[in-house]
Amino acid sequence: MTPPPARRRRTGANGSAPAHNLPRRGTVRRAQAITTYGVGSLVAVDHESFIVSGLDEADRSWSVQEAPPIHERRLELLLDVDHFRLPPASDDGSKDGLRVRRFPLMHSCPECGELQKHQDFAPPPGRSVCGTCEVDLVPSRFVVACEAGHLDEFPYWQWVHRSTDPASRSAGKCGGKLRMRTSGRTSSLRSIIVSCTCGKVPEASMEGAFRRRALKDLGLTCRGSRPWLGSSVPAEACGRLLRTLQRGSSSVWQPVMKSALSIPPWSSIRVDPLAGHWEKLRKYDDRARIEAYLDAVFDEPWPLSLEEVMTLLDAEREEEAEGEAAPSFDHRYRALRNKEYERLRSGNDESEHSREEEFVCESPIGDRTVLEPLGVTGPMLVKKLREVRALKAFTRLVDAESTTDPKEMQLSERPLRWLPAMEVRGEGVFLRLDEDRLRTWEKQAGVVDRGERIRGAHQRVLDQRADDPTRAVSSPATPRLVLLHTLAHVLINEWSLEAGYPAASLRERLYAGDDMAGVLVYTATSDSAGSLGGLVAQGEPERLDETIRSAVRRAEWCSADPLCLEAETSGADGTNLAACHACVMLPETSCEHNNILLDRALLIGTPDDPEVGFFGSALTP
Repeated sequence: MTPPPARRRRTGANGSAPAHNLPRRGTVRRAQAITTYGVGSLVAVDHESFIVSGLDEADRSWSVQEAPPIHERRLELLLDVDHFRLPPASDDGSKDGLRVRRFPLMHSCPECGELQKHQDFAPPPGRSVCGTCEVDLVPSRFVVACEAGHLDEFPYWQWVHRSTDPASRSAGKCGGKLRMRTSGRTSSLRSIIVSCTCGKVPEASMEGAFRRRALKDLGLTCRGSRPWLGSSVPAEACGRLLRTLQRGSSSVWQPVMKSALSIPPWSSIRVDPLAGHWEKLRKYDDRARIEAYLDAVFDEPWPLSLEEVMTLLDAEREEEAEGEAAPSFDHRYRALRNKEYERLRSGNDESEHSREEEFVCESPIGDRTVLEPLGVTGPMLVKKLREVRALKAFTRLVDAESTTDPKEMQLSERPLRWLPAMEVRGEGVFLRLDEDRLRTWEKQAGVVDRGERIRGAHQRVLDQRADDPTRAVSSPATPRLVLLHTLAHVLINEWSLEAGYPAASLRERLYAGDDMAGVLVYTATSDSAGSLGGLVAQGEPERLDETIRSAVRRAEWCSADPLCLEAETSGADGTNLAACHACVMLPETSCEHNNILLDRALLIGTPDDPEVGFFGSALTP
């Protein structure tokens, strides 16, 4: 990230210094504060490194003007919060931004080689330089983390003194100082040398520091450190296995995000004024009491009519009634997706759309029967949509979806009634696959075999990542999901070539289940490119027919063939079959499943078994 230009000192209303005059470092976009640099993540700014602070002080430090509240009732119910807030912008024109803390604290000086905490170098205020050599300090390349989400400094002192008596391994007990240098012979860990001036131990390289049990062999376990919450917050009791990580590794921070589309009857912005009143309104059963409550709270005219309020309450109760007596989080999230699928399938052609409506989904004008030979049905033009993506928590080392007891680390020490979120407004194209043809295709032996191979590989990964393999979640991989997922990828690639959209600006949303077989491809950026009508125009049946045929034909050949098409396994941990970066993989931001569970053979077939391809008939002359 590039630091902003020099800023003049801000002053208060009467010309005095503001209450908080913290130094500024770099810039982060709002979307990045959810997806990349959220709470607990590490941010590199030039030669400095910081960790994004928790949300405990955000109510005070985030101004309402720069971090306004936003609402999405269905997602609020799912995550049990009252509202969401946009993260504050941190550009040069903002009054405040995300709060960060320096981490890791261990730094080294490339000139004198000393390795110690940042403050021990006695740097001048506001600078990160060695007080003696006056050269930029280098933050530690290595940190340690555990699967519970804790993060800590790499124990250099114990690493160097590992050959001594355990009682003398405590930092500072030997009376020496640590030093770090590189031999320059190779770029491997073997060339990074750490030594101590005490002379009691030989110098040690960093080779072997990334072994799974490297730190456990030294008698070190997790102390429960949470540096993003500040030094005043006590560490949690943990004791889990510590793993060494590169400071910039993606395993250091992985967001747990949940999203929802704004769909009727919640998609009108006129609903927002009632955001803080739904819990009370739900307690009333009769119209008279609800009318009396609205009269007491709002002046005439009310934001919504009494009939509209009753419709919203009925919709909320209906969605809850469809679940179990005590539905799990995953069950409720699937129910949320089911409602979206129903609305995308039915659309709202009959509604009189106004500027207040955030969801406009209409049937195309053209003849939809042209898509029947492809097994595609029900295309819908989503001319206007709004998606809210909320940062629920984060994990380290493990994927939150890999276990029934995910190690999700919360964003604050004390429970909050809100979460940071971003909203995306754009457009999209929704299509479904013909259910009868899909069921027939799913029963083929070749299809079942390929689906089972992907599911088995994915299940092994989930079992390995779970604390208790007997409690690992079941893989969602089915031939239907893999087919829809791969179809979404080839469509995004095709539209990036034919319609001028960068692949990273499009996103998939999959609806795969026993009674669902749909794909929504929509604009995933919050700028003007998301609402210019270019993507909706691709959804007209005649053009969509050409797009699907072209995309499937393009998927017939990969520059890595025949190795790609004939691969027994591919991708991360073997969770793909015929899929690679040369054919169907997308930028991570466009994919719901991190580029796994893909197989283009289920689209086009294989030379030995063409019938495996759902769209194999589209390739025949």
